[in-house]
Amino acid sequence: MLCRLLVIFCVINMLNYVDRGTIASNGVNGSLGTCTSSGTCTSGSGIQGEFNLNNFEDGVLSSAFMVGLLVASPIFASLSKSVNPFRLIGVGLSVWTLATAGCGFSFNFWSITICRMLVGVGEASFISLAAPFIDDNAPIAQKTAWLAIFYMCIPTGYALGYVYGGLVGTYLNWRFAFWVEAILMLPFAVLGFVMKPLNLKGFAPAESKQALISEETDVQEVQDTDALNDSAKPTKEKFSHMFSKMKCTCIDLNQFSRFIKDMKALLVDKVYVVNVLGYCAYNFVLGAYSYWGPKAGYKIYNMSDADLIFGGITIVCGILGTLAGGYVLDLMKSTIPNAFKLLSVTTFFGAIFCFTAFCFQNMYAFLAFFSVGELLVFAIQGPVNYICLHCVNPSLRPLSMAISTVSIHIFGDVPSSPLVGVLQDAINNWRETSLILTSILFPAAGIWFTGIFLHSVDRFNEDSEGQVTEVDRSNATPLLEPRVAETSLFC
Repeated sequence: MLCRLLVIFCVINMLNYVDRGTIASNGVNGSLGTCTSSGTCTSGSGIQGEFNLNNFEDGVLSSAFMVGLLVASPIFASLSKSVNPFRLIGVGLSVWTLATAGCGFSFNFWSITICRMLVGVGEASFISLAAPFIDDNAPIAQKTAWLAIFYMCIPTGYALGYVYGGLVGTYLNWRFAFWVEAILMLPFAVLGFVMKPLNLKGFAPAESKQALISEETDVQEVQDTDALNDSAKPTKEKFSHMFSKMKCTCIDLNQFSRFIKDMKALLVDKVYVVNVLGYCAYNFVLGAYSYWGPKAGYKIYNMSDADLIFGGITIVCGILGTLAGGYVLDLMKSTIPNAFKLLSVTTFFGAIFCFTAFCFQNMYAFLAFFSVGELLVFAIQGPVNYICLHCVNPSLRPLSMAISTVSIHIFGDVPSSPLVGVLQDAINNWRETSLILTSILFPAAGIWFTGIFLHSVDRFNEDSEGQVTEVDRSNATPLLEPRVAETSLFC
C-alpha cells in the first residue's frame, strides 16, 4: 500500500513550505529600525533588521531558492530515467538540510542568499518525482483527491511556518528556526538512501537497462572476434578501445538528444503550455501573498498578531480549499476539460473576493472576504497538477512536473516578491500595492478559461513511446501491486 509513502511525501512537502513560511514570518523576517522626528531610534528585528535590508533585498531572499531549483530540476528529472528516484531525493534533501542549517549561521545578505539558493536543490529533487509516484498508485476514481492531499501541504506548511517563525523569533532568535528545520529534515534525507528501489510508470528498471547494455556489448564482442583473425590482435584492441570511447560519447549525446526531444514535446503541447501559463500568473500573486501578507496585514489593519492571523486563515482555507478542489473534480469526473473549467471558475471568483477584501477599512470585513477568496483560489492545486500529469506521455511526467515548477517560480513567485517590494517602496501604500497585485488573478482565470476549448487527450495509460520492452513492463509494477517484499517498508 501507498499509505506510508504518501505520509512521508506529505511531511517532506510540508517541511519545504514551513521553511518558506518561516522566512516570511514577521518573527524571522523582521523589520528595519526606525527613527522619530525627535531623534529617538529603535533597532530593527529579524533578518531585515540585522542585515539592514531594503524591501527589494528582503524580497530577493524569498526568491533566491529559484537558482538552485532552476539548475537542478531538469537534471533530477533526466536522471530519474537511469537512477533510483529515492537516491536522487536523498541527495537533494541532504543539500537542503545543510543549506537550511547554513541560513542559521549566515553573517550578511550574500551568505544567507547563497544558502537560500541551495535550498532550491532539495525541492528540485522532490517535486519532479513525488507527484508521479502518487498518481501511479492512487485509486482511479480518487486520483485528484490524492494529489490534493499532497498539495494541501503547501498552504498548511506556509501557515505553520508563519506561526512557527513568529514564535521562535519572538522567544528565541530567528537563527534557531532554521536549525530546527534542518534537524527535522535530516531523517528524511537519510531515508532517501535506504528505501528499496521503486519504479515509475513508463520507465524500465535500471537493472533491465544494464542487462540489455551488457547483452549488446557481449554480442558486439563476439562479432568483433569472428571478424578479426588471431594475427590482428593489436589492431583489434585498438579498435575495441576506440569503439568503447565512441559508445560512451554516443550514450551522452543520446541522453542530451532525448532531453531536447522531451522538452520540444512539452513546449508544443498547447494544453500543457496554457496550463502552465495560467499557473505562472496565479503563482505570481500567491507567492507575493505568502511572503508579504503578514507585513501588509500588519501595516494596513494594525494586526498585532499578523503571523498568527494569516497563519490560521491559510491553514483552514488551504486545507479545505485544496481538498475541495480535488474532491469536486473527481465528482465532475476527472478529465482535462473539467479541470480547466474548475480552474477558471474558482480563480475568477476567488479574485473577486480577495480584491473586494482589500477595499474594506474594517479588519473583520477584510478577514471574512479574504478567507472566502483564499478558499476558492487554493482549490486549484489538485486540478492544475492533474493536467500536468495527464496531458503528457507517462515517461515525460517527471520532466513535466519539473518544468512546471521551474516555470511557476521563475515567472511567478520569484519576480513577484522583489517587484512588489519595489512597488511598495515607490508608492508607500500597502493597500494599493495589494489591490494591484490581486488584479493579476483575473488574467490567470482567463488563460485557464481558454484551455476548456483546446483539444486534449488523457495520456496516462499510453505506452512510453515504445521504449519499454514487455519484460521491462512486467518489472515496472506500481506500488499497489501485490509485491509484498517491496511494499512492506511503507505500509
